[in-house]
Amino acid sequence: MKAWQKALLLTASLFGSVNAIELELNGELTQGAILFGKVPPGSRVLFNDVELKLSDDGRFVFGVGRDATLEHSLTVQYQDATLVKPLTLQARQYDIQHVNGVAQKYVTPPAEVTERIKRDNQRVRAVRQTISELDAVFQTPLMPAQGRISGVYGSQRVFNGEPRNPHFGLDVAAPVGAPVVAPLAGKVLLAEDLYYSGLTLIIDHGFGISSTFMHLSKMDAKVGDSVVQGEKIAEVGATGRVTGPHLDWRINWLQERLDPALIPGLPLIR
Repeated sequence: MKAWQKALLLTASLFGSVNAIELELNGELTQGAILFGKVPPGSRVLFNDVELKLSDDGRFVFGVGRDATLEHSLTVQYQDATLVKPLTLQARQYDIQHVNGVAQKYVTPPAEVTERIKRDNQRVRAVRQTISELDAVFQTPLMPAQGRISGVYGSQRVFNGEPRNPHFGLDVAAPVGAPVVAPLAGKVLLAEDLYYSGLTLIIDHGFGISSTFMHLSKMDAKVGDSVVQGEKIAEVGATGRVTGPHLDWRINWLQERLDPALIPGLPLIR
């Protein structure tokens, strides 16, 4: 078992009684991580002060953002026992990338598209709040596209010499028309042409976890469609703010932007 994988048997004492609470936690304890856990069915689990959705068999998932503070806690309540487990994250160093040749309208958008960008952001934010009963998030993930990793999570890009917001996705360089498949099963929440990300799909995998696929040339799924793992859902493109064809794949836990490369079990080829 790798060092970053945790399987913990922890004991909590409450009001003089001792009960064993078995807590399994899988994932890398670092900024941008997605973390999976399991506790006895019927438990109540809180990450800091946020209660997590629990499956019937005691599984849960949560994540931490790019610039998350390093000290957190996981609280498990089961029967008459309460366990508080401190979680200390490792800080990350991020790459700075200089990208030239981006159309100026995408670096500093003209005033007439400001409202469109605002509407785009509102739509994306709304669908990412979905917390469904789907349990596809617990599948072993697939890569959604094949190709060279051309951009990594957390890096800050400087477009035409102007620093921009950090990058929150995993970029896979591939030709226009290359297939994009569902890394996990799910339900399509959004399929739209957005100003920055071009043709964009967002798929719900359950428990607050969603995938976003950006800069597509074609979408093979529409809102409301259920997709199975490995099904072709789109084709790689170069729409929106890009300098060349690629897939920008993003993972969210609600509004927390996570690093797809840190999903346990992902067959990532760098």
